[in-house]
Amino acid sequence: MPKGQDVCSVTELKPGDMKCVFLGARRILLSNVDGQVYATSDLCSHALAYLSDGFLEGAVVECPLHGAQFDVTTGKALSAPADGDIDTYEVTVTDGRIFVASEEQVPAKS
Repeated sequence: MPKGQDVCSVTELKPGDMKCVFLGARRILLSNVDGQVYATSDLCSHALAYLSDGFLEGAVVECPLHGAQFDVTTGKALSAPADGDIDTYEVTVTDGRIFVASEEQVPAKS
């Protein structure tokens, strides 16, 4: 049985796409980088802005508000004005469905 919550079908997230999903009240950003799905916090560490409203180029998401950049594969902040890294979450793909660690589970990284 997959770990986490079923959030969407893999067909909803083509390579190069991003999608916001919810785990309870928590916004999670799904990013498809070359066929591999990653899950991070959808909230920029600098200001109240949703990364899912930004731009994904390769493995780098850019915040739409002030341009902070993050690596969606690691959650690492790559540029100012980011105030720190963003959380990442474990992703499992099973039977064409994407599962993300639920909010009751500890994030893969803080």
